[in-house]
Amino acid sequence: MLKTEILKRPLSLIIRDIPTIVDFLDNFCLRKDNLTFNAVLDDIPESYWQEKGLSREEVTKMFLDFVEGTMNIRKSNEIRYMEVIAGIDKDREPEPCSLLLKPGEVTCIVGPTGSGKSRLLADIEWLANGDTPTQRKVLINGKIPDDDLRTRLGGKLVAQITQNMNFVLDMDVQNFLLLHARSRFLEKPEEKVCEVVQLANELSGERFSSKTPVTLLSGGQSRALMIADVACIGQAPVILIDEIENAGVDKQKALGLLEKQEKIVLMATHDPLLILRAGQRIVIRNGGMQKMIKTNRAEKDFLLELEKMDGAIREARDFFRSGHSIQQDDRLTGKK
Repeated sequence: MLKTEILKRPLSLIIRDIPTIVDFLDNFCLRKDNLTFNAVLDDIPESYWQEKGLSREEVTKMFLDFVEGTMNIRKSNEIRYMEVIAGIDKDREPEPCSLLLKPGEVTCIVGPTGSGKSRLLADIEWLANGDTPTQRKVLINGKIPDDDLRTRLGGKLVAQITQNMNFVLDMDVQNFLLLHARSRFLEKPEEKVCEVVQLANELSGERFSSKTPVTLLSGGQSRALMIADVACIGQAPVILIDEIENAGVDKQKALGLLEKQEKIVLMATHDPLLILRAGQRIVIRNGGMQKMIKTNRAEKDFLLELEKMDGAIREARDFFRSGHSIQQDDRLTGKK
């Protein structure tokens, strides 16, 4: 973006694209979101410059340097693709294949219980560099992440959703989400909180309110909240999910929500509905990556049949959850 264009953009748009610019504007008492940076400076009295010991040109240069520096860091942090380079399996035999992950793709990890699916997720989360039991290496944009990149991405690369998620914070859902939204410098954080709560309730089997203490959420409610939070507030480019089918959430809706985020989504699962909805799957046996399978047309057609059966099962589950029962005559006539 040209520097002249930046100075002519309303600050509200710059804050939307670069939330951390708020710190700069507040520090210099220059935040007027509806105005451009030039227009804000036009309203500054001469006494301001004398008090700060700065000139308009100096502050403008600092502002532009801040924006340019942030954009350069963001560009260097962009993940175009991620690779998991083959290591060894539990018998210390070489893995037959590696794994390529791209933003906007959903990849499933499949294999028997205990085969090593969670280990693969852990290798990615830790950016393994031959220093884990599998000796795998994780590359970002074709390179091993150096210490500088690891520092910049620290805590911002991966969002992980597991079956066991428990809160220990003594606050309600609204304040918990507000804390997260404000830490990301999001515009209108209150509106974002409402969006997350609404989405979480669509995913959860049992509704909850924004005033519910997070420690009182059920397992399914907690995971539904985290999925909605990751989709709407979280900025991590990589999402790791461990067996969402047992998480007490609407798995199809949850995956559809995450697919829209243009992030790398990797999911360990046994569920054929999730496996076939993903674009590809990596097969794990004896702790090693055995082969990569692309979801084909026949499998997509079979998925439609599975979705019909799953719909009937969900309908029956809701029927019994609501306290209804089936009588003998109902079975004979097909009535509910």
